[in-house]
Amino acid sequence: MKVAVLLSGGLDSTTALHRAHAEHEVVCALAFDYGSNHAEHELACARWQAEHLGIPYREIDLRSVSQHLSSALLSGAEAIPTGDYAPENLKQTVVPFRNGIFLAIAAGIAESCGAEGIVIAAHAGDHAIYPDCREDFMAAMGEAIRLGTYAELQILRPFIHADKGDIVAAGTALGVDFSHTYSCYCGGDKHCGQCATCRERREAFRAAGVPDPTEYETL
Repeated sequence: MKVAVLLSGGLDSTTALHRAHAEHEVVCALAFDYGSNHAEHELACARWQAEHLGIPYREIDLRSVSQHLSSALLSGAEAIPTGDYAPENLKQTVVPFRNGIFLAIAAGIAESCGAEGIVIAAHAGDHAIYPDCREDFMAAMGEAIRLGTYAELQILRPFIHADKGDIVAAGTALGVDFSHTYSCYCGGDKHCGQCATCRERREAFRAAGVPDPTEYETL
């Protein structure tokens, strides 16, 4: 199947890109600059991963949209909560309808590129916090995209029932270089080690039994 892959440059989407590359024909990797704190580092990793696999990379500028959205992720590093990966912390970092926005744009680009499907790395660990990562949303959005495209595009979600440790294990088996991925919501040159996404990243490597190549400011 010809597919387009949503690629942020983090652990999950990078592993999804590598899996899609192994199982499908990837016509493009789509990254979105929506003005997040960590956009510079995350998008650099997205670009590196696509180029490493020889996949056409497209970066969509959504910064003009982000100024109308409310989220700690768009408000500077000082707004990012520290502490465990828990709903009360992570809800502050939700970008309203982010995956809905991404998928709607991706559908138009994917069909224009001759794709038959869109790969997104939504996973089970995000379900409690992010409404637009849940399977009922993905199923509904998938049906809307199928009905709204001549290609009847499918949304492929290979990790919808997996957790982040499962994804790290899968990426390791695929030969993913995780040193060229980025997760920290604070957006520094090194991962801060304290924000909830850094904690989740570190725990994913531990759960998978895989050495963590990440440089953290604080262990």
